[in-house]
Amino acid sequence: MIYFTKLHGNGNDFILIDEFRKEIIPDNKKSEFAVKYCNRRFGIGADGVLYLEATEKADIGMRIFNADGSEAEMCGNGIRCLVKYALEKGYIKETARVETLAGVLSITSRVEDGIWIKVNMGKPEFAREKLPAKGTGEFIKVSMHGFEVSVVNTGVPHSVIFVDSLNDKLLADAPKIRYDPVFPKGTNVNFVRVDSENEITIRTYERGVEGETNSCGTGSVACVAVANRLGKTEDWVKVNTKGGVLVITIKDDAAFMEGRAERVFEGTI
Repeated sequence: MIYFTKLHGNGNDFILIDEFRKEIIPDNKKSEFAVKYCNRRFGIGADGVLYLEATEKADIGMRIFNADGSEAEMCGNGIRCLVKYALEKGYIKETARVETLAGVLSITSRVEDGIWIKVNMGKPEFAREKLPAKGTGEFIKVSMHGFEVSVVNTGVPHSVIFVDSLNDKLLADAPKIRYDPVFPKGTNVNFVRVDSENEITIRTYERGVEGETNSCGTGSVACVAVANRLGKTEDWVKVNTKGGVLVITIKDDAAFMEGRAERVFEGTI
């Protein structure tokens, strides 16, 4: 019997397996487990599986496997879900550090109409080796598949495209960019409408889920990082996603993501 907890961050939903005390799913079965139980008709249903682990490098560790079984380096909504669970279990305090494959990230939390979790996402990485360069060598506004594409890594690779309106056809075009051979490991694809200097609205096609998700934390950070670099927004930005709102702040070259996470239900399989 395996205990699990279902959580979501702005509708980006996850199955969490608590391995803080001991391993529950063998390492060579974690990918297979994600494929089976993320299925929304024949499983529990989720965008991915979070594994909460003990680690010597931080207070807790996180691994995440996408619905297709691939392991991702990081997930912005996922880390908030993991932190909410760990807070409620007493594994961590309001200020803590989480080890991910993208590095160790610092988090703080506050109570205001639920638990709000703020994650130091580190410095967005614009430089790209072996990719088309323009100007300073950054992958900014490069023409691809009929769009001007900018690329940044915020723990995982993201492509950012600014549009005047957000529609379903954009998501249908997203796989052309997601699978372009210029991205050896693929890329997430974000479409952004700038509403003001302090507000944007985005839609995201996620690598690994292979479709649109209700929200993407690392994608929200990526969109703000690119918008800020291009002078489209200021340092504090409200990001509207299909599943809710995130607040992204750029400070001293680092990006901070703040949002809520919700427990949905618990169960056994």
